[in-house]
Amino acid sequence: MEKEAKIYVAGHRGMVGSSIVRQLHAQGFTNTIQRTSSELDLKNQAAVNDFFAQEKPDYVFLAAAKVGGIVANNTYRADFLYENLAIQNHVIHASFVHKVKKLMFLGSSCIYPKLAPQPLEESYLLSGFLEPTNEPYAIAKIAGIKMCEAYRAQYGCQFISVMPTNLYGINDNYDLENSHVLPAMIRKFHEAKLRGDLSISLWGTGSPKREFLYADDLAKACLYLMEHYNQSEFINIGTGEDVSILELAEMVKKVIGFEGSIHWDTSRPDGTPRKLMDVSKLHALGWKHEIELEEGIRLAYQDFLQNPNTRK
Repeated sequence: MEKEAKIYVAGHRGMVGSSIVRQLHAQGFTNTIQRTSSELDLKNQAAVNDFFAQEKPDYVFLAAAKVGGIVANNTYRADFLYENLAIQNHVIHASFVHKVKKLMFLGSSCIYPKLAPQPLEESYLLSGFLEPTNEPYAIAKIAGIKMCEAYRAQYGCQFISVMPTNLYGINDNYDLENSHVLPAMIRKFHEAKLRGDLSISLWGTGSPKREFLYADDLAKACLYLMEHYNQSEFINIGTGEDVSILELAEMVKKVIGFEGSIHWDTSRPDGTPRKLMDVSKLHALGWKHEIELEEGIRLAYQDFLQNPNTRK
């Protein structure tokens, strides 16, 4: 990417999009375009097309999406499918029509089959059944991957897709109904500590294993891949390391300083048993994460304390 290039970050107010914008500016890319959802409804095809016609971005990072945890995904199934399909369809097609030089579509590790072998290699896509609780979101993201592949195959577009693992960091969502596991834990432990609770209840058995990547590391990987990767096949972005939910809870408990006990509510679902990304392809290209999990949790907790508006 040229330093003076016009770069559109779709979803710039979210955790991922804001991290990409910060990293772009840190690396000297200052000609960035951002629109809030009230300024530009990405579900509106005509509005998206008019925006691209007017602004003519050179590069696009498609980080806009409707996201949430198990409860939100399972409750608002139609919304997750429709809204994500609409957003990505409109942005990807407009990028083709208006001759964007390169587009990066950001997916999710939930695209992989629930019981796929571990670690998750890129070739495992569509090799088995999806996790039912987030199937609509996963289907939308799979469609986005295939759309980028199809526009590349038919029209020669330089559209690439990346699949981040579980993310956390600055500007995360700490809403207890709609957030993911790590930010939800940060808020639960923090509030339990303030109340002086003797124990805290968490969902499931604590046995599932998850991989977590600090969002600023993801942003660095995205910029690196925009410069160094241009293949049809999507590529995983992660650490290649995972921990059990129980281990994660103990780590969050330690960082926050909660002194009570943890009760595991086994009547609640665990979700997918394990999700560890195979990042050998990414490492072979010369990129590796910098922020380890406990350090990242400390940074995220500092941001949580400084930004109460994230706790809706």
